[in-house]
Amino acid sequence: MLAALHEAGLWVPQDVAVVGFDDVEMASYAYPALTTVRQPMREMGEAAARLLLDHVRGSAEAASSCIVPTSLIVRGSTSQPGQGRARACRGPRSSGRTPAP
Repeated sequence: MLAALHEAGLWVPQDVAVVGFDDVEMASYAYPALTTVRQPMREMGEAAARLLLDHVRGSAEAASSCIVPTSLIVRGSTSQPGQGRARACRGPRSSGRTPAP
């Protein structure tokens, strides 16, 4: 996604903010580093196993779902509103040339 936006002449995060999910290791190595949502994978696995075991046992108290906490890992692919770089013009950026009059 970041490469496609760059090829389209868009700047991240000045023109488009990008957020990923799962906080994979490569997210911090991307340029700009990818803001992402981190999930507690181990807790999710344990909760899924408990739900499954309760269901198999026919527990009357078995839950049909559960909520686990997530966290937002803010990196360079997002910025706070108003924090983007101001530009005087919005012409093509890839050529580095000034448009002819």
